[in-house]
Amino acid sequence: MIRSFLIVIMFFVASFASASNGVTYSREDSLMLVRLLSEGKLRPKGTNLVLFFARKFMGRPYVAHTLEVNKKERLVVNLRELDCTTYIETVLALTMTVDKGGVTFKDYCNNLTMLRYKNGMLNDYSSRLHYFTEWINDNVKKGIVKEVMGSKELFCGVQTVDATYMTSHSDSYKMLAGDTAMIRKIGIMEKEISGQRHRYIPNVKIDDTCELRKTIHDGDVIAIVTNKKGLEISHLGFAVWRRDGLHLLNASSVRRRVVEENATLSKYLVRRKTALGIRVLRLR
Repeated sequence: MIRSFLIVIMFFVASFASASNGVTYSREDSLMLVRLLSEGKLRPKGTNLVLFFARKFMGRPYVAHTLEVNKKERLVVNLRELDCTTYIETVLALTMTVDKGGVTFKDYCNNLTMLRYKNGMLNDYSSRLHYFTEWINDNVKKGIVKEVMGSKELFCGVQTVDATYMTSHSDSYKMLAGDTAMIRKIGIMEKEISGQRHRYIPNVKIDDTCELRKTIHDGDVIAIVTNKKGLEISHLGFAVWRRDGLHLLNASSVRRRVVEENATLSKYLVRRKTALGIRVLRLR
């Protein structure tokens, strides 16, 4: 009881401190966060911590553009409404916090900042890792995640990145529209990742095989490679193995909530015309 009380006190102190440092969040977010961190520490031995947290959000509503709520870039903590990217970042930041022994709101915010921003530094809108290829590159460099690779027979797809979507659709981004200087900064970032070549597993190779089960683990991040003009990754989720094969746990824009898909990932991808296959990431 005393320990729980101390944790709550530490949490509220950190919450007020973080608010003054430019974090956007609600009281509901902060209370939910401290509860989740406590539950994570008390999880049964051997529990997959990524999936433990990922499943805590099942049923939460899918809401796009939750990071675009300020005039200037601030760290946004929103556990009540998620899109596919903020869902991934929220779960990974929770996992990192518990894994490092963190118990406070500030601990979580530090990990979320490290994941979401280039070199772990929040400067302005352009410092956010907007394209997931950039997100992968930066978080691999920081040693937070590794890209899972396997045989060339499995990872036989090769994508050449063509990142132009943000600058060609700048009016669709609240914090980018009409800001010539910021559009220029985003354009520089797009050029840095465009032309990069990355291997991926094509749709036809995603089947319930021994090789795939050895390659992809429960809780790995699944990044769906797309041929949509100007984009390279269209959707994200977590890998879940069932008896019938690989499934996707994701914040679904179609179902409008966080769900664990009943269809296997193979069948899920067939219904998405722009999906080419998947890249796979693992939290270190």
